[in-house]
Amino acid sequence: MAAIATPAPAGTQTPPPARTPGRAWKWTLAQFRDMWERGYFDGRRVEYVFGEVIDMGKQGWQHAAALDLLVAALRRAFPAHYWVREQKTFPVAGSEPEPDAIVVPGSPRDYTDHPTSALLVVEVSDSTLQYDLTTKAELYATAGIADYWVLDVTNRELHVFRDPQPLPANLGATAYRAHTVHGASDTVAPLAVPNAAVAVADLLP
Repeated sequence: MAAIATPAPAGTQTPPPARTPGRAWKWTLAQFRDMWERGYFDGRRVEYVFGEVIDMGKQGWQHAAALDLLVAALRRAFPAHYWVREQKTFPVAGSEPEPDAIVVPGSPRDYTDHPTSALLVVEVSDSTLQYDLTTKAELYATAGIADYWVLDVTNRELHVFRDPQPLPANLGATAYRAHTVHGASDTVAPLAVPNAAVAVADLLP
């Protein structure tokens, strides 16, 4: 995973974002969407987070297998009137990440655009653990996501973040007040369906 630091290709109407020496290129959301529509990112797994375009790289076997297991487990845990979306655009807090899974009320026919809130967001992490535990946690806390999970397939653990709260005003950020770590022998119940225990082992390949 790396921030894409490439100016707009020749001929595009979108100017390249302003560059600060020693730092990654910063894009506006409008620039990112324009470049996306023009096909600049075709064939690449990217997401837009806090002004940076992040290249997510090729998905490895562990990540792919864990994602399939995760989605199956969430569909068992949540009743039929919930929608489990995997790796789709999720516009929140001025960013457009593509979390591995989110759960929203209703079904696809209840929406006319990508959902902008979720009852649960989950990232599957093999090579991106630190990013998912920090930058992504800040993003989803800022978006008011009450239940954020990070499945660490390497260490076979599930990180659960809850209770997003603003930090002191001078810091200008939001963070989760509760962060617990669960091993393969543990179970976790989503906040939205507290009677539906999910076994961590069922999520791990």
